[in-house]
Amino acid sequence: MADAIPPMEPAPPPLLSLAEVEALARRVHSGQTDKAGRPYAEHLAAVAAGVRERGGSEEQIAAAWLHDAVEDGALSRAWLAGAALSQEVKAMILAVTKGPEEPLEEYTARILATPGALLIKESDLAHNADPERLAVLDAPTRERLAEKYARVRALLGLTGP
Repeated sequence: MADAIPPMEPAPPPLLSLAEVEALARRVHSGQTDKAGRPYAEHLAAVAAGVRERGGSEEQIAAAWLHDAVEDGALSRAWLAGAALSQEVKAMILAVTKGPEEPLEEYTARILATPGALLIKESDLAHNADPERLAVLDAPTRERLAEKYARVRALLGLTGP
């Protein structure tokens, strides 16, 4: 009697392309605006472009497009767990997702411990701290955010603006 051939498991779905990730990010954040009242997708595009300009990988660029999706509630952790994204992309997204009561020290330690995540956060901070973006905010908000971004940069060991 011949050995039984085990049934084949179905192939996993193909991973989302970078263009599909961008389209998804734009869709789930549509209608949202940043603190300056600009469409939120502009921030996502700037962070993704910053990652690309800093030599980031396709996985890092994909994570940049989705870096705020879970934190902002645009996508759930359950959705992300089942998404057609690599484990590396998922890990980077979760690394840069800050919990509402999470201490900055824990948050930044997780970013530093996750391969690829620091570049995404560096690009995010660079865009958030852009003087042109901050200029449209009231002075107390501008000062509060500048202090926050400086503290995060220091905890991450990032120097410069």
